[in-house]
Amino acid sequence: MPSDPFLPASGNLSTAWAEVFLKLMSHGVNELTPVVLTVSDLDARGLPNESTGIRERLDRELEGHGLQPCHTVANTIFPESLWIPTEADSAQGLYRRYESVWPRIKHHPQNRRGVYFRRLTAYHPDGSAGDPVNQLQHIIDTYRQGNHRRSALQAALFDPTRDHTNCRQQGFPCLQQIAFVPVEGEGLYVTGFYPTQYLLERAYGNYLGLCRLGRFMATQLGLPFVRMVCVASVARRSDPGIAKGSLQQLAAELRLILPHEENT
Repeated sequence: MPSDPFLPASGNLSTAWAEVFLKLMSHGVNELTPVVLTVSDLDARGLPNESTGIRERLDRELEGHGLQPCHTVANTIFPESLWIPTEADSAQGLYRRYESVWPRIKHHPQNRRGVYFRRLTAYHPDGSAGDPVNQLQHIIDTYRQGNHRRSALQAALFDPTRDHTNCRQQGFPCLQQIAFVPVEGEGLYVTGFYPTQYLLERAYGNYLGLCRLGRFMATQLGLPFVRMVCVASVARRSDPGIAKGSLQQLAAELRLILPHEENT
């Protein structure tokens, strides 16, 4: 297992994801530790530029394995369709719409342990007598009130009262913490930390969701969104139940797409 940090060369979400995935498809490579991926290729709206070819090919692969597409994974971090940026007090509108659909979301079997956006907007440790904490709104309020201390601009996803278990494979939450970092003269950086991340099933959607969340928070803080950094302490190709051989065709097609994308 390579011990040096792996830092994809591209700042484009799609090509950076493909770089990591193809590295994990290399002979003798089963894990990378750590992977530090940066997305800085953003459009004028603060949305990540993507390769349609890479994302569509990945979504077809995910469908073939009965897995969620990239957009669905991204929605667990930030439900893009529920946010109306032009709405007056768009943050409160987003929270209201999410709360209205939450009863349906929480009854889905895959959400039995929780959903990231819910922990960001209604963090409530097991057994706590207090009200749930909207971490995003707290960060927005404290920044707008003039407290720009960076350690105040953090959101936790890991809850020891629920997540410290003896399960061999727990699944949620893989995302542990998000830092929102205003950088003078540039704008907002967002950093997400994952102890373990599966490249096939989750990573692309994770990157997309963190970028969308970053855009939302930058808008609320009155800053441009300029960079998303995702740190995976351990990056793995996929769940062990998916054979490496079954992903060779995907890898071959990505290798054909990448040279074109890198030259555009």
